[in-house]
Amino acid sequence: MQGRIIGLKAAIGGAALLFLGACVAQHRSHGYVPPEDVLSEIVVGVDTRATVEDVAGVPSTTGVQNDSGFYYVESEVRRFAYRKPEVIDRTVLAISFDQAGVVTNIERYGLEDGRVVPLTRRITRTTDGDISFIRKLFGNVGRLSAADLLGDG
Repeated sequence: MQGRIIGLKAAIGGAALLFLGACVAQHRSHGYVPPEDVLSEIVVGVDTRATVEDVAGVPSTTGVQNDSGFYYVESEVRRFAYRKPEVIDRTVLAISFDQAGVVTNIERYGLEDGRVVPLTRRITRTTDGDISFIRKLFGNVGRLSAADLLGDG
């Protein structure tokens, strides 16, 4: 009897530890930003896209207009129980280039520098109303008669 009570207490204690362990916030880091010692090797006005990739690594993304720059992005995300993941820190390193591909500027941005950009859903409307492609395709089935096909009408 005494053994069962001790086993029951141990099981309850183990379940409580598992329950409490699941409620611990988890921090995860995503992305990569080169450290300062690596960035000190990049010389503005001298280094090019190729040398930046060799020194700092391949960027997370590049500029949309004419490959205007390299962007290295690193985020720290906290997950806690059932709550939505929360970004608690973000660093963006922007390396700008001129038309010849030579480094013109190196800037670092934090989460406090960011702005929320609202995304809108843009839909291109057609003049056909609600008629789908399939309805258009099969819309003439049944409208044709044998007389229309033979040219007697």
